[in-house]
Amino acid sequence: MITVSILDAAMTYSKETGYVGNVKFNVEGHAHAYEIALHSKRGTEWGYGLFFLNESGKEEQLEELEDELEENDEVFDQLVQAAKDKLAPK
Repeated sequence: MITVSILDAAMTYSKETGYVGNVKFNVEGHAHAYEIALHSKRGTEWGYGLFFLNESGKEEQLEELEDELEENDEVFDQLVQAAKDKLAPK
């Protein structure tokens, strides 16, 4: 399992768009930081886009991380929760 450390996170909510968030994070052993953009209409099922944060890194590491997020709910949930924690109370 990979180890991630959160650098920054944000999330907003509106009736029109639902939940929209992003998390900037490092992965242990990877040279470059990542950003994941999150979206969910109701806050239950999440779509996402994964990107290098500041500069491109090795495509293999990005693919490895994508595979991990697909297979390991614990890591994905950690990222979603980091963004949810920044959501302003209603």
